[in-house]
Amino acid sequence: MSKWQIPPQGGHLDKASGVYLQNMTWGEVEKRLKENDIIIVPVGSTEAHGPHAPLGEDTFLVTRMAELVALKVGCTVAQPIWYGSHPYHHMGMPGTIVVPEEIFLGQLRAVIAGLWNMGFRKQILLNGHGQEYVIPTAIHQFAKRYQVPGIFINLNWYHAIPEHFKTKEEGGSYETHFIHADEVETSWCLALFPELMDMEAAVDTKPRGYLPEGHVDRAGNLLQRPIAWYGHVGLGPIEVAAYPEGVVGQATLAEAEKAREGLEALLDYMVRLHDDIRAAFPPGKLPPIEEMTQRPKEEIEAVIKGPLAEGGRSIYTLGYPT
Repeated sequence: MSKWQIPPQGGHLDKASGVYLQNMTWGEVEKRLKENDIIIVPVGSTEAHGPHAPLGEDTFLVTRMAELVALKVGCTVAQPIWYGSHPYHHMGMPGTIVVPEEIFLGQLRAVIAGLWNMGFRKQILLNGHGQEYVIPTAIHQFAKRYQVPGIFINLNWYHAIPEHFKTKEEGGSYETHFIHADEVETSWCLALFPELMDMEAAVDTKPRGYLPEGHVDRAGNLLQRPIAWYGHVGLGPIEVAAYPEGVVGQATLAEAEKAREGLEALLDYMVRLHDDIRAAFPPGKLPPIEEMTQRPKEEIEAVIKGPLAEGGRSIYTLGYPT
């Protein structure tokens, strides 16, 4: 019998369940930091996913994942980032809100800085959208600007369990490979938030490119092809021209059961990642200053104490997240 409740019994975005940072009082936050100072930041998007799925699909995927893990291990989840960066081929689709990279990067840097300043210095940015090529840049820009010790991780959920995206021909669960709003992604949605889906409205489309198969990868770069899905412009059509339905693949083939094994493996991995971070760095402990920064030790020690402690300082005395 599974140790995970799949599908979950609803979400926690508006509940006082001890999951979300923004739903907690400051007193509750201070207590949590003493017990567990790891936070998961779901990074999603608002984007067309066909007539059968909500525009917040990418965000609901990672919030539901993060909620399940937080309830299991006692870490905190930040309310999600609802608007994301998008590749060129998403431009123009109704329902898709495209945030320019420089603005998206600035927001992520600001979120990382604000969470660090309040004491959440071990951060997992859980990405649910095709922007995995952008988020690491924000992490490194933050690190270069502030040079403070901490743990800052970009986790793209589909990268953690590549073996669980195989087709039946390859020994897996699916008829088709993962692309967008298709059999695979819709199956995960049905496993995590079936109450938001309308499968009677699901449609299929036929994915196509301008070169023979084998050059360009698909979602998550799970096929290990030479050219990443985001590593080109022009080798395939833009979405609004070729897939006005918002689906790239066969959404009608989706079933929650197809995603179950992969989802359980992902959740197990996230628990292991959390537990390994916590074992190496218990609450309040950080990587050694002398190995993580070139700033003066006394300067870093002051910001680690925090803005309200005697002799402490705010992270913003080191810079501002412009």
